[in-house]
Amino acid sequence: MATKRILVVDNESYIQEVAKLCLETVAGWDVLLASSGQDCLHQAEAEQPDAILLDVMMPDMDGMATFQKLQENPATQPIPVILLTAKIQSSDRRRYAEIGTIAAIAKPFDPLKLAGQVAAALGWTLGT
Repeated sequence: MATKRILVVDNESYIQEVAKLCLETVAGWDVLLASSGQDCLHQAEAEQPDAILLDVMMPDMDGMATFQKLQENPATQPIPVILLTAKIQSSDRRRYAEIGTIAAIAKPFDPLKLAGQVAAALGWTLGT
């Protein structure tokens, strides 16, 4: 079975690297990195990842605007999106669910639990 591919979108390179290391080491997934909403849109269309981990708070185009653009493009609309955010109150979670994101993972995240949280949100088994 093919390895899952995850696109991690965050404007902080430290977060990108930690997420990449965790998802590759714990889950064995291929990880693509994007540092902006625009970069995410290009890579999502070109690479067709199995899922996108998207930071909400980014300069220029934030995560919500990026998600909207992903939804408007037929090529990227089916890709499941999980938000990475410090805003994780129940009202925020409700809003994220209403617009169609799969889940929201709180930042800062626990590096050792990240792959499990992503797999659980997507209904994946770790290691596949």
